[in-house]
Amino acid sequence: MKKLVLSIFAVAAMATASMAQTGATAVENPNAADFKFDTEVHDFGTVKEGVQAEHTFKFTNTGKEPLVITNVQASCGCTTPTWSKEPIKPGAQGSVTAIYNSKGRPGNFNKAVTVTSNAKTAQKVLFIKGNVEAAAAAESAMPVKQDVATPSENKPKN
Repeated sequence: MKKLVLSIFAVAAMATASMAQTGATAVENPNAADFKFDTEVHDFGTVKEGVQAEHTFKFTNTGKEPLVITNVQASCGCTTPTWSKEPIKPGAQGSVTAIYNSKGRPGNFNKAVTVTSNAKTAQKVLFIKGNVEAAAAAESAMPVKQDVATPSENKPKN
């Protein structure tokens, strides 16, 4: 019985040792593309409900190799991103645009736009925020029929 327990323990120890990291670290490419955004957060302030609020985040490739954006993903379906599809040469500029659809979304919002690329930092998160002012109640209310007095009704009775 002791031999069986020792055998199981030995096998488990070898499996654990074989899965352990060797201590080697990945070598970072010093020439890799990288980007520097002018700003990473944009506050729209207050926008009226129904507005398509749009902001373009501009960046510069500060690396020594072309920068390729492989995907841009918004945190919800209310935000639509577009981006520079062609490789951005070192020193050149590119952009990521976020369009927020405020229709039916009154109140505060704070949305993330995740940019995935071949940069040293593979993912960069940009943010848009603001407050959507609800459409006026008078605009959305049904018209009310108002009775208007006729001139004969306004005459004093004798």
